[in-house]
Amino acid sequence: MNIKDIIEQNLADVILNVYQLKDVKLEIQENKTEFEGDFTIVTFPLVKQLKKNPESIGVELGEALTEQTELVESFNVVKGFLNVKVKNQFFVDNFRSIANQFNVIEKKNSTVMVEYSSPNTNKPLHLGHIRNNLLGFSVAQILKEAGYDVIKTQIINDRGIHICKSMLAWEKYGKGETPDATHTKGDKFVGNYYVKFDQEYKQEIAELVAQGMSEDQAKKEAPLMKEAQKMLLDWENGDEKVRNLWNEMNSWVYKGFNETYKRLGVDFDQVQYESYTYILGKDLIQEGLDKGVLYQKEDGSVWCDLTDEGLDQKLLLRSDGTSVYMTQDLGTAVERFKQNDIQKLIYTVGNEQDYHFQVLFKILGKLGYSWADQLYHLSYGMVELPNGKMKSREGTVVDADDLMQEMYTIAKSKAEELGKLENLTEEEKDANYENVGIGALKYFMLKVDPKKKMLFNPEESIDFNGNTGPFIQYTFARIQSLLTKANFEQKEITEIELNQSEKELIMQLANYKTVVEKAAEVLSPALVANYVYDLVKTYNSFYQSNPIMNQEDENVKQFRLSVSDLTAKTIKKSLQLLGIETVNRM
Repeated sequence: MNIKDIIEQNLADVILNVYQLKDVKLEIQENKTEFEGDFTIVTFPLVKQLKKNPESIGVELGEALTEQTELVESFNVVKGFLNVKVKNQFFVDNFRSIANQFNVIEKKNSTVMVEYSSPNTNKPLHLGHIRNNLLGFSVAQILKEAGYDVIKTQIINDRGIHICKSMLAWEKYGKGETPDATHTKGDKFVGNYYVKFDQEYKQEIAELVAQGMSEDQAKKEAPLMKEAQKMLLDWENGDEKVRNLWNEMNSWVYKGFNETYKRLGVDFDQVQYESYTYILGKDLIQEGLDKGVLYQKEDGSVWCDLTDEGLDQKLLLRSDGTSVYMTQDLGTAVERFKQNDIQKLIYTVGNEQDYHFQVLFKILGKLGYSWADQLYHLSYGMVELPNGKMKSREGTVVDADDLMQEMYTIAKSKAEELGKLENLTEEEKDANYENVGIGALKYFMLKVDPKKKMLFNPEESIDFNGNTGPFIQYTFARIQSLLTKANFEQKEITEIELNQSEKELIMQLANYKTVVEKAAEVLSPALVANYVYDLVKTYNSFYQSNPIMNQEDENVKQFRLSVSDLTAKTIKKSLQLLGIETVNRM
C-alpha cells in the first residue's frame, strides 16, 4: 500500500472521530506547491455539510491527524488546502514494503478473454494491425498483472469474397508461382494478388462504363466480380478444387503471419477460424427465426429489426444463403462462451467498427444470451502517417514487416553514431538494435490513449530524448551500469533521513500497483507508458541531485543504490506490460 492510501485510511478515521461523518472521501494530491508538506488534502467538500469555512476545517483536520495518528509530522493550511508533512519513517517503511510488490499478485478469480489481431488471409499485416496487436497484447499483460486470468485469442478471417479475390487472381494470373519459388513471404505473396484483382477489376469497370453502362451497374456486372462471387458459393458448397486452392493459399499466409507475430513479440492462447464459426452463426439465425427475434424477407434474406433500440435493420443472411460478418461474429461469440469459463470478452477492433459491435451485442442480448452485457469493444483510433491514410486494395499500405525493419535500421544508425556498443559481439549488437527499434515502435504506439487517432513518425519515435521508448530504455541501462560499478548487493537499510527528491521517487515507485489497477480498469496501456516515463524523469532528477558513488555515508549510499535498483525493476516490469524488452547497454 502506498502512503497516499495510508493517509486516506487515517483521514477517514479522523473525520469519523471529529465530525461523526462516515464514508467521506476527500481528494489527496502529492504536493507540488512551494508550501511545505508532502501531500495536499482538499477540504472544500466538507464545507456544505459542516457549515464551516474551509480554513477552520483544514486546521481541525490537521490537528486531529497530528494528535490521533502516528503519520503526520506537521501541517499548514493555505486557503482551505491542508498540506501535511508525513513523518520520515513512513517513507522508509513504505519503501521496504514496495520492494516486494512484483512478487505478490492478488488473484481476481475472474477470466477475461482478449481478442486482437484477427487479420484477413488476403493480405499481410500493416501499420493498423501493429497498433491492434500491440494494444491487445499489452491489455492482456496488464490484466494478468492486475490478477485476472487471461485468454489471448484471435479470429482469423479466412473466408469470404475478399479471400476469393486473391484466389481468383492467382488462378488467372499466377502461372503456378509460389512464395518459395519467388522468394516472397507468404502473406505478401497472396496480398500481391489481392492488389492484382483490384487493378484488373477496375479496368473491367472502366471498359463497361465506356460501353455506356453506369458505374454502379458496371461494378456488379464486371466478369471478375461475378467469378469471385461464384467462387465464394462454390467454397460454401464444398467444391474440392476451390477448397484445395483455399487451403494452400491460406497456409502460405499463416506462415508469413507467424514470422511477423514472432518479431512483434505477440502470441495467442487460442485461434479460431471464420470458416468454422460462420456455420455456427447460421445455426443461430434459425434459432432467432424460431424465437421471432429475427425475420425473413420475401427474397429469403434474414434481418434483425433494431429500430426500437435506436439502431437500424441489420442483414444477417443474404438472399443467396451466404453469411455476412455479423453472422460469423454471432457464432464466434457463442462458441467462445461455450468453450471457455470467461467473465468478460474484450474485442480489440478499430473505431470504424463501433456501430457493428453495438449491433452485435444487442442481437446477442435479444437471442437470450445473459453474458451479452459482459462483452466490451476496445475501440481505438486509426494510425495515420505524415502522408495520409492507407488503402489495402491499392497497395498503399505500410507493411508491418517493412516498418519493423525500418525501426531496426534507424536504431542501428543511432547506436553507431553514439558509438557505445564497441565491446559487444555482432550478435549482441544485433539484439540491441532490435530491442531498441521495436521497443521505440511499441512505446510510441502505446503511449497514446487508445481512443485517439494517432500520427506515427518513425524518426520521432526513436529519439533518445523526450517521451520515447529509447529514453526509458537508456535510463534502465544507466542504472544497470551504476549497480554493476558499485557491485551492488541488497542489504537492510537502517534509519535514514530522506530528502525531498528521495521521497518523491519513493512515492512514484509506490504508485505502480495503483496505475496497473487503473490501466486494467479502463483498458489503457497509455497509463502504464506515461507512468514509466514520469518515473524515469523523477529518477533522473533524483540522480542529478544526489551523489551515489561519491557518497561518504555508507548507509545513504546503500539506500540510494537500493532505490535505484527498485526503479530499474519497476521500469523493466512496466515495459514488459507494454511488450518492450530492456537493454543493459545503449
